[in-house]
Amino acid sequence: MHRRFCLTLDLKDDPKLIAEYKRYHEQVWPEIVQSIKDSGILDMEIYLLGTRMFMIMEVTEEFSFEAKTEADRRNPKVQEWENLMWKFQKALPQAKLGEKWMRMERIFKLQV
Repeated sequence: MHRRFCLTLDLKDDPKLIAEYKRYHEQVWPEIVQSIKDSGILDMEIYLLGTRMFMIMEVTEEFSFEAKTEADRRNPKVQEWENLMWKFQKALPQAKLGEKWMRMERIFKLQV
């Protein structure tokens, strides 16, 4: 059984920065991809419209945001990536200090 989470974050409203951000995501550093897989994330996609990003994550039953945050904190390459990405990203108005990607609330699911 897998679980799905959807998260959102904005980019700074600068076409050059957005283009650079997209280029980084064409070849995400291998250490970052490995840290994502190691945390129990089975699949991840990021979509962009204007400056608003939307992330879909499929995760194992064992996945934990707290464990992922702690592992990321201890991983210097992840910290380097996150600091670099913050150059492009802009916190949402409802974000707490230091909070980036925010979980979204599902309000509808098609019942088949």
